[in-house]
Amino acid sequence: IQIVIFTIIFGRVARIPTEGIPYVLFSTVAIIPWTYLSQAMTQSSQSLVQGQGMLGKIYFPRLIFPITPVLAKLVDLGISMLIVMGVIIYYRVMPTWNLLLFPFLLLLMTSIASGVGMWLSALAIRYRDVKHAMTFVVRMLMYSAPIVYSASSIPAKYRIIYSLNPIVGVIEGYRACFLGTPIPWQYILPGTVTAVILFISGAMYFQRMERIFVDVI
Repeated sequence: IQIVIFTIIFGRVARIPTEGIPYVLFSTVAIIPWTYLSQAMTQSSQSLVQGQGMLGKIYFPRLIFPITPVLAKLVDLGISMLIVMGVIIYYRVMPTWNLLLFPFLLLLMTSIASGVGMWLSALAIRYRDVKHAMTFVVRMLMYSAPIVYSASSIPAKYRIIYSLNPIVGVIEGYRACFLGTPIPWQYILPGTVTAVILFISGAMYFQRMERIFVDVI
């Protein structure tokens, strides 16, 4: 439904430039990774609060909580990729060597979702309003990501800052993988640095807060 709405509003009415790519194809390839990221981040951020009854009973690595939803959502991603394949076959898009980038993009996506999940799940134990804030954060991330538009439409003077958003590199990377557009290293490399920092800092903060989880609950 979302793909149909985007195609009508942004493809037919607003006529967003898509570099010659049919809009339904352009948006479908972007919505699939975004759906995974938004759902994985949201569920991961609430994982500790939802599983708080288990925290004081037995000891096990607490990182299991935020990481599990991130990995579980890969199953949904795999199913969604069948939709992408169907649309690609319908439009007779020929595969390119860019597909070799896909495993790296999967790793990048799980790193982003895990980093955000570790940060917010640890914060949610102490600040229960994180759940409501996450809705706002996801909405803002959706608008800032090149889902309904191309990253090339961003003014050149803002692209360095824009490239620091790791989701930008993921989405434009997906388009390169499946539509054969040039690989957007200018977005993937800075986004990877951000994702690594997010993951490492999230893990460090989570482990620091882990000592007080039971006390706070």
